[in-house]
Amino acid sequence: MTVTTAEPVDTLPAPGETVDAVVIGGGAAGLNGALMLARSRRSVVVVDSGTPRNAPAEGVHGLLGLDGTPPAELLRTGREEVRRYGGRVVTGEVVAAVAAAPSAEGDPRFTVTLAGGGSLHARRLLVATGLRDELPGIPGLARHWGHGVVHCPYCHGWEVRDEPIGVLAVGPASVHHALLFRQLTDDLVYFARGTALDEETRARFAARGIRVVDGPVASVESTAAGGVAGVRLEDGRTVARRVLAVATTMQARSDGLDGLNLPTRDLPGGMGRHFAAGTAGSTEVPGVWVAGNAADLSAQVGASAAAGALAGAHMNADLAAADTDAALAAAQRATVGA
Repeated sequence: MTVTTAEPVDTLPAPGETVDAVVIGGGAAGLNGALMLARSRRSVVVVDSGTPRNAPAEGVHGLLGLDGTPPAELLRTGREEVRRYGGRVVTGEVVAAVAAAPSAEGDPRFTVTLAGGGSLHARRLLVATGLRDELPGIPGLARHWGHGVVHCPYCHGWEVRDEPIGVLAVGPASVHHALLFRQLTDDLVYFARGTALDEETRARFAARGIRVVDGPVASVESTAAGGVAGVRLEDGRTVARRVLAVATTMQARSDGLDGLNLPTRDLPGGMGRHFAAGTAGSTEVPGVWVAGNAADLSAQVGASAAAGALAGAHMNADLAAADTDAALAAAQRATVGA
């Protein structure tokens, strides 16, 4: 018999207490950033809304040594590791994050307000909120998201290999998408959906055996068992498919973060928006770092975790410099007063 143990429930720091870092987002990037900070003996609190992007997936793929691990299990293990070094992980939603008055030495300060009224005070922030996938508004499509409807050939491709796959075009990026999924199946249909497709591209598709359907799409049809049955066109025809691939519009999650005034960047072709980040996830706002899909919309779990670790290390280095500045200022004041 398998015995499961409930996770501990971490409490917020005492009112008025200032921690070294608050991590907003408890996915791979946020937890790995918190792990690096906690292992450096920094007081760190992770605020996790419990709504990871990859929740519908059965397993994480392309992650060396952990391929196929269920997302929930990976995150549970990550939370255990953060707690092992004294970090806290609290469940909640951030409704506001703003800069507060800095310390006497100019060290940044932030206030993070949670739904329900709790608040956190921190010297540094790591924004690791992830992203939100926006699907085309095709009736019947959303119900299959994460199962019969996929977006990433590296995350899901092996699992749908040799199936009849349809690519639902959303723009120029879908051409590249189709070529990647063609590597996985000999039976690929490209539903152009009114997007531009020049003759050279059509010739390249034909050479690879990719069939193009130009008519408008009316809906995605389902089987009695709940899987994808095919794509129904507005002219009444239905093209049988088992799997559909679609490039989503990816938007960095920014709920509650407007007060930080973090700069953002748009992807070409309207494919999404992410937070602008520099070296190791640094931002134009002193004391704030960004990591994972919030800064890199195409990053898989491994890349997001690595970005979080790098950001956490740089945050610790920044804190160490600030600690030294404060100690030096105190020593100088003591010398003057002696």
